[in-house]
Amino acid sequence: MRNKPMGATVYGIDLGKNTFHIVGVDPAGKPIQRITLSRATIFNFFSNASRALIGMEACPGSQWLARKLEALGHQVRIIPAQFVKPYVKSNKSDIIDAAAIAEAVARPTMRFVRIKSTEQAELQAMHRIRDRLMSCRTQLINQVRAFCLEFGIPMRTGPGPFKADLPNVLADEANDLTPVMRELLGTMSTELGALETRISQITRQIDAVATRSELAMRLATIPGIGYLSATAILAAVGDGKQFAKARDLAAWLGLVPAQYSTGGKANLLGASKRGNPYVRRLLIHGARTCVLHLNRSTDRLGVWIARLESRMHINKVVVALANKLARVAWIVLTRPGACYLRDASVRS
Repeated sequence: MRNKPMGATVYGIDLGKNTFHIVGVDPAGKPIQRITLSRATIFNFFSNASRALIGMEACPGSQWLARKLEALGHQVRIIPAQFVKPYVKSNKSDIIDAAAIAEAVARPTMRFVRIKSTEQAELQAMHRIRDRLMSCRTQLINQVRAFCLEFGIPMRTGPGPFKADLPNVLADEANDLTPVMRELLGTMSTELGALETRISQITRQIDAVATRSELAMRLATIPGIGYLSATAILAAVGDGKQFAKARDLAAWLGLVPAQYSTGGKANLLGASKRGNPYVRRLLIHGARTCVLHLNRSTDRLGVWIARLESRMHINKVVVALANKLARVAWIVLTRPGACYLRDASVRS
C-alpha cells in the first residue's frame, strides 16, 4: 500500500540516477505521501495515479522524465533549481527537497523551464558537441603555438593563418625544432586535421537540419543570424511562446541590464549575462559582424546602428544590437510566416 497512489493532486520529485524521492500533497498543500521509487517502478506508480501536477528541478534527465510523464496524462513542470531553494526548510535531504518542489510548483507566479521535444534535444546535442570540438581546436592551436615559441618560431594568430603556416614550419629543416619536437608537432597537426574533419561533419548536420526547417530558414533572414544561430535558437527556445513579449526572450538570454533598485531609485548595471550563454555568444558574434559590414543606408538595422554609433561606444552598440536581434527573432518565432524586412524605407 505504501507505494500505491493515495490521491495526491500535486507531486514533487527529487531526481536521482537510479532512485526518485517523491512527495505527494493534497489540495490544501498538506503532504500525504512520501515514497522512494526506482526507475523500474516510477512509471507504474504514475500510470495508476490520478491526473496530477508534477514538479521537478531542471537537471540531467528531467526533460526525458517530463516527456514520459506527460505521455501518461499528467501536467509536468520543470523548475530552475535556484527557484526551489527558498522553499527548502531547515536541513536538507532528498525528501525535504521533494517537498520543497511540490510547494514551489504550485505557486502561481513560479517560472518554469519549457519541456523540449526529442528533436530539440538532438539539435542541442549537435551544438554542444560542435562547441566542445571548437574549444578543443582552440586549445590545440594555442598549445602548438606555445611549443613553437619555445623554439623561437612565432606563428600568426587565427586558425586560418596558423593552418597555413604549420606545414611550412614542420618542413623547414633550418629552424631550431629538434627531431623529437618535430615529431610531436606532426602528431598534433594530424590531430588538428581530425578535429577539423569532425567539426565540418557536425556543421553539415546542423546545416541540413536548418534547410529542412521552415522556421530556421525564416530566422536566417535576420542579419547576423545564420544557420548555426538559427538552429541554436530553435534548440534552446523552441517556438518562443513561453515568453510573453520580445523583451522576455532578450532578458532570458542575459542581454538586458541587470537591475539593483531600492527606495524608488532605479540602478541599472551591466548586461546581466543570465540564461543561455551559448546562444548569447552567437548573437553577440552575429551583432559584431553586422556592426562591421551592414550597409548603413539600405538596411533598416544599418540605419539603427548608425544612430547608435554616433552616441555610444562600439561594444555597447554590439550588445544593444544583439538584444535587438533577439527581439526580432522572437517576432519571427511567434508570428507565422514572419521574416526580416531589410528595406530602410520601412520604419525601424
